Amino acid sequence: MSAEQMSIAGEWCDAEDGATAEILNPATSEVIATTPKATLADVHRCVDASRAAFEDASWKAMDPAQRGRILNKMAQATYAKAKELAAIESSNNGKTFREALSEIRYGAWTLEYFAGLSDKIEGSTIPVPGNRLNYTLRQPLGVTVHIVPWNFPLQLALRSIAPALAAGCTVIAKPASWTPLSLLAWARAMEEAEVGLPPGVLQVITGSGGLIGDALAGHKGVDGIVLTGGVPTGQTVMAKASENLTPVTLELGGKGANIVFPDANLRYAAKAICFGIFMNAGQMCWAGSRLIVHEDVHDELVEAVVAEVGKWKVGPGMSEGVRIGSLVHQQHRAEVMEKLQAGLAMGGEVVCGGNIIEGEGAFMEATVVTGVDSDNLLFNEELFGPVLSVTKFSEDSEALELANDSPFGLLNGIWTQNLSRAHTMAREVESGMVSINEYPITFPQTAFTGWKQSGIGVEQSQDAMRFYTKVKNVNLKL
Repeated sequence: MSAEQMSIAGEWCDAEDGATAEILNPATSEVIATTPKATLADVHRCVDASRAAFEDASWKAMDPAQRGRILNKMAQATYAKAKELAAIESSNNGKTFREALSEIRYGAWTLEYFAGLSDKIEGSTIPVPGNRLNYTLRQPLGVTVHIVPWNFPLQLALRSIAPALAAGCTVIAKPASWTPLSLLAWARAMEEAEVGLPPGVLQVITGSGGLIGDALAGHKGVDGIVLTGGVPTGQTVMAKASENLTPVTLELGGKGANIVFPDANLRYAAKAICFGIFMNAGQMCWAGSRLIVHEDVHDELVEAVVAEVGKWKVGPGMSEGVRIGSLVHQQHRAEVMEKLQAGLAMGGEVVCGGNIIEGEGAFMEATVVTGVDSDNLLFNEELFGPVLSVTKFSEDSEALELANDSPFGLLNGIWTQNLSRAHTMAREVESGMVSINEYPITFPQTAFTGWKQSGIGVEQSQDAMRFYTKVKNVNLKL
């Protein structure tokens, strides 16, 4: 068992009062580390250090191309440490090593992408009446707080850290209480690689989300807040941020639908549907947890999905050949099972799985439920576990109505060979992202954004950079 520290003001330290939290391996329930439980005094020290680093101007006023070079060094150091970081993440989160490695390499790719954008943050000149010059500047937002979820602990941290640093902001990252280890290890790796970040530009603080997350969200010294989490957490953070009118980017829940038409490639669709709901044990905001399938191919597709997931070995994430790892915590598994049972009481038939896997850890069977009506909580609520609900449709208009009958709107999938239908559905479906004939998919250069209760703002892509910069208009009378 290791005793980890957090990074504040350029040094590795314990909490002010020395309090620590135990960190588990969810596959074994073994305590594998302790991390500091920061206090409010630690929060103030962290924000003060971030403000000092921003006002010092050695980062925000640095040649943007040089910031890009530093981000590229960070990317290369991340690639170099990817296997080591993936082992830490698998042990702390429960996901498979294979998934963790892919996600961390994606994080390195994200750093590379935003490294290239650092010197392309441009203003504009604006034609105005009279003998004047009018133009805009885009300047760094300032001190940014990044509240990171437990389902993709390092990838989703890097998703927002990269554009913040590229824009010249300073960063305070708060990992989830259950899964802080990979982000702490990554921060140490950046320090050891001597990438060139000035002291205080990047800090990692650990502790209670309720105490530390709220304190950061409501702190008057913070200029921007980025959260990935559930809707209730997003509402709390937004309320705290409103006290200081602090801007927020919120990436929240999802209830993604894969809409499958009769002309779809069912064999390929079945594999992608499984990947979209059973990867990471279903603990994904963009999970395709609803399967909306045409009645003519319903039975064939369900049979193919059940056959495919039957090949997926469940077990500890570091074990050879495992495709579905442990859920993040037994407490979370209990919440998933409670919702599953409540949904089954409203209707539906379990055709695959439906049970916890007894023994140590927090394992659960991959579950498929057919005959789920649109008023069933399995259709409406985010379980955040390996549970797929299946609903039939007969007409295209019915499929669209079912897909949009959700408080969420993150990612939806459309499966058809008919281009007219594909583009029509893509235009009409109410979600920030649509994927046609594959699921799920994203890239650092494409917008990751949700509609409705799935969030506010944009992660990834050039659009993300707008959050981390402030527009200033300058008018000059000649």
